[in-house]
Amino acid sequence: MPDFPIVDAHVHLYDVKKLSYSWLVNVPKINRTYLLEDFDKARQQVAVEKIVFAEVAVDPGLHIEEAAFIQAMADKDSRLSGIIAHLPLEKGVGVESDIAALKQFRNLRGIRRLIETERNPAFCLEPEFLAALKLLPRHNLSFDICVKHWAMTYAIELVKRCPDVSFVLDHIGKPDIKNGLRQPWWGQIKELAALPNVVCKISGVVTEANHASWKPDDVKPYVAHVIDSFGFDRVMYGSDWTVSELTHSYPTWVQIIDDVIAGCSDAERRKLYRETAIRTYRL
Repeated sequence: MPDFPIVDAHVHLYDVKKLSYSWLVNVPKINRTYLLEDFDKARQQVAVEKIVFAEVAVDPGLHIEEAAFIQAMADKDSRLSGIIAHLPLEKGVGVESDIAALKQFRNLRGIRRLIETERNPAFCLEPEFLAALKLLPRHNLSFDICVKHWAMTYAIELVKRCPDVSFVLDHIGKPDIKNGLRQPWWGQIKELAALPNVVCKISGVVTEANHASWKPDDVKPYVAHVIDSFGFDRVMYGSDWTVSELTHSYPTWVQIIDDVIAGCSDAERRKLYRETAIRTYRL
């Protein structure tokens, strides 16, 4: 385990009594309220200094309320340093009013609009989506890309078309670890890493393996490939808690990453576990 406090760049928190999350009906194991006290129980011996909240696919129209709920929590616990909020980018430049509403929350650092849940991921390349996305730099906001491996080609094109936007690839692009597939994801990671305006979040990886029979060695080659491709200056740690609860404990994920980076320098470990997230999300 790291001998210094880490930064967790991808944590989900939610209160099912305050807001509605329809998708949770299909994942009963985590269909309940999860707050910071639950996070503290889950992390066990892992010291976490800062936390970045990632939007939780709250039901349509509730994204401002979700951000307000998280900011109120952050006002009481300084560890909650960043908010990645949902923004309906498909509204085009009309999304400016949503941005203005979100910017009232002082911990807002980035935006996410899920792509992986769309039947046609090409929607992210529509003119309205791109126009809205290109508004983010003037507000000093980054964009988290969340796609599965079969939509990586859209992620690459999105980054190419918006060179002024700061991108974060969530969950290393969700490779098909369950079936042991590497290509074309393996090559696409290299292609994406060649673009200077994107960093990669090492989060939500185990959940792409077989939930019932996964082993650490199923996951490690994918993590190692991402680090090799992006370098320590452009990778950051994330737990993907609470979704991670579907497959493994919090310390288990940290141990897997520790195993992959065994032998690296202390400076490299600190970049992965702290510094890239602090720089990217301005924590």
